[in-house]
Amino acid sequence: MKVYIRSAAAISAQKTFGDVPFLTEPIEYEGTRLSAIEPDYKEYIDPKLIRRMSHIIKMGVAAARECLNKANIEMPGAIITGTAYGCLEDTITFLTRMIELEEEMLPPTAFIQSTHNTVAAQIALMLKCHNYNNTFVHKGISFESALLDATMLLKEKETDTILVGGTDEMTDASFAILTRLGLYKRWPLSNLALFNTPSNGSIGGEGAAFFLLTDKSSSENMAELTGIKTFYKPKNKEDIKKNIHMFLENNDLKPQDIDLVITGKNGDLKNDAVYNNITLPWGSTANYKHLCGEYPTSVAFALWLAVNVIKQGNIPAIIAEGEIKVPSLKKVLIYNHYQNNYHSLMLLSAC
Repeated sequence: MKVYIRSAAAISAQKTFGDVPFLTEPIEYEGTRLSAIEPDYKEYIDPKLIRRMSHIIKMGVAAARECLNKANIEMPGAIITGTAYGCLEDTITFLTRMIELEEEMLPPTAFIQSTHNTVAAQIALMLKCHNYNNTFVHKGISFESALLDATMLLKEKETDTILVGGTDEMTDASFAILTRLGLYKRWPLSNLALFNTPSNGSIGGEGAAFFLLTDKSSSENMAELTGIKTFYKPKNKEDIKKNIHMFLENNDLKPQDIDLVITGKNGDLKNDAVYNNITLPWGSTANYKHLCGEYPTSVAFALWLAVNVIKQGNIPAIIAEGEIKVPSLKKVLIYNHYQNNYHSLMLLSAC
C-alpha cells in the first residue's frame, strides 16, 4: 500500500504560508534567532479564542486549518502531532505566576494549555473531531514518530486521511538556556550566510508544518511518502552509511538513484561534520536550516520543502548546495540529525 501527501502548509521564518511564491524571495535576518512570520489568525481561528491561545497553539491550529483547506477536507480520520518542547510559553507563564503568587490563587488557563498535546487537542476541539488523536514527544525525532504512527494507521486501514504536524516554539527563556548550552551562536550573523561562516553553534528557530496523508491515489497528491527510518546514536560514519544503504535497499534503490538530498546542516562545525563525512554518489544536494533555524521538529519544514520541490519540479536557488545536476526530480531523500543523537531518513517520490 502506498502513502501519499495530499497537501502541506507551513508557518516559518520565511514566506511559506498561504498562496505565496515558492521561496523566490528569501528573507534575510541578522542575529542568532529566527522568529516565525505569523499570518492573520482571524482567518482561521475565532477571534474570541485567539486571545486565550499561546504562540505555538495559534501557529499549529492555523497551519492545520490551511492544510485541510488545501486538501478540501473538513474532517480528518486522525490527528497526530510531534513536538519536543510543547507549549513553552504557557509553561513558563504558569511557573512564573506560581512563584509570584506564592502558590496561591493560581489562574488555571496557563497550566491547562501547558501540556504537550494541547495543539492536537485544540485542532480536534475546533473541528469537533472525535477520531484518533495522539502527540509524540520524542525529542529530536518527535515529528518522525508522528509520521510513522500515521503510516501504520493507514496500512492497518484504520482511516484513509490523517492530519500530521510538527510544531515547536522559541521563547526568550528557552533561547537563553539553549544558547548557554552551546546550541546557538553567541554573535549575530546573516542567516543566508550561515554556511559561509562555520563555527560552534547554529541559529535558533521555530515553526509549524502540517500534512494530510492518504492512501488514495489522486492527481491532486503532491508526493508519495515512500519510506521513513530513524536510528539512535550511531557509532561512527560507517554506521551511518550502513543505515542509509539499508534504508535505500529496503526501497529497492541505490544512492545514485536519489535525485536530491536535503540535509540538516545548520552551520555548527560538529553538526555539519556528520553530513560532510558521508560521501555517497547522490544527485544534487540542498540545505534548509538557514531558512527556518534549528529546532527539534525542523525536519517538518524540510518535508514541506521536499513535497513542494517535487510538486513544482524545481529546486529554489536559495536551498541548493553547489550545482544542480538533475533535470527532473523523481526521488528526494531527507537526512537530518539532531545533536548527532537522533537521526532520521525520509524518502519521497513523485506520484
